[in-house]
Amino acid sequence: MKKIAIYGFGRIGRQLLRIALDRDLFVPQAIADVKAVKTLGALFSVDTNYGRWPGTVDTSATGFLLNGNEIAYVDSSNGIPDWNKLGVDLVVDCSGRATKRAGAQAHLDQGAKYVLVSAPSKSLEDCDAVLLKGINLEQFDPASHHIISMGSCTTNALAVPIRVIKEAFGIEYGLFSTVHSYTNSQSLTDQPMADIRDSWAAAENIIPSSSGAAKALQFIWSDLRVTGKAYRVPTRTGSIAELNLITTKSCTVADVNEAFRKAATGPELKGVLDVLEDQWTSARIVADPHSSIIDLNLTAKQGDLLSVATWYDNEWGFSNRLAEVAQYLAARI
Repeated sequence: MKKIAIYGFGRIGRQLLRIALDRDLFVPQAIADVKAVKTLGALFSVDTNYGRWPGTVDTSATGFLLNGNEIAYVDSSNGIPDWNKLGVDLVVDCSGRATKRAGAQAHLDQGAKYVLVSAPSKSLEDCDAVLLKGINLEQFDPASHHIISMGSCTTNALAVPIRVIKEAFGIEYGLFSTVHSYTNSQSLTDQPMADIRDSWAAAENIIPSSSGAAKALQFIWSDLRVTGKAYRVPTRTGSIAELNLITTKSCTVADVNEAFRKAATGPELKGVLDVLEDQWTSARIVADPHSSIIDLNLTAKQGDLLSVATWYDNEWGFSNRLAEVAQYLAARI
C-alpha cells in the first residue's frame, strides 16, 4: 500500500485516525496541522463525543507514538509540507480548505500523487471525481483521478437511499431537509460571523443553513433533480435527513422498506447502509459506522409523494467511509 498523510487534525482528521488504527486499515506516514502536537495528542486521546481511545498516546517534538506506531508530525502553519520528501503518495485533506482546485492542487505541487478531499468540492471543475463507497467508488481511474472529493456526511447519507430508490422505482424530483448537529463553522456565543445565521449561539438555537449535498449528488447523477437545506440543532453529533420524492414507478411503503432491507444485506451496500425496525432517537446512532441508517417506521406515502428518513452520525459514519476510501485508493495507485 502507498503511503498516506492526514492534513488537518480536527474533528474528522482525528476520527479518521482512530478508525484507521482500530480497524487496521492503515497507519499514516505523517499528520500535518497548525496546532501544538501535545494538544493534538490530548484531543486524540480523549474525545467528548466518542470517549477515551483505548490505546497508548505519546507525543514528542517530531510526532506521535500511538500504540507503538510512530507517525511524523509536520507543522503546516507556514504552508503545505514537502510531501515528496516525506514519501507521501496520498494526502487526505481534512482541513476544509481544499474545496477549490487550487487548494487541492497545492498538495500535488508539493509532491503528493493524489488528494482525497473530505468535503464537497465547489464545482466539478474543482476535482477530478466525486467518489463514494457503495455508490461509484469502482469508477476510480488512477490515470485521471488525482483530486477526489468524498462529498459531505450528508452527501453520503443521502446518496444511499437515492441509489436504492432510483434503481428500484426511479426518481422524478424531490426535496430534502437535514436536521444536523452543530459544527465548528458556528459560534459558541452570539457574535458576528460571515454567515449571519451562524452569528447566534450554536448550542442554544435551531439555525437554518445551506447544504452542499445537493450539488455533490448532481456531480454523481447529472440528471438528478433533488435539492434541499439543513437545520443545525444543539446536539453534539448525530443527524437525520428527510428525503421527499416523486418516484417514476408506483410504490408502497412496504415496497420501499423491503427494498431498503434487501439493499442493506447486499454486497454493494453492506456496512454502508443499515435499517432500523424499532423506534429510536439520535442517541441510538452515535458512533454507528454506517453512512445511512433508514428509519423504516418513518417511511410514509401521501398520494404520489414518498418520504423516507435516514439517520447518520455526521462525524463517525463519514470518517469510516473516508478511512475505507483512503485505503482503497492507496491500494490502487
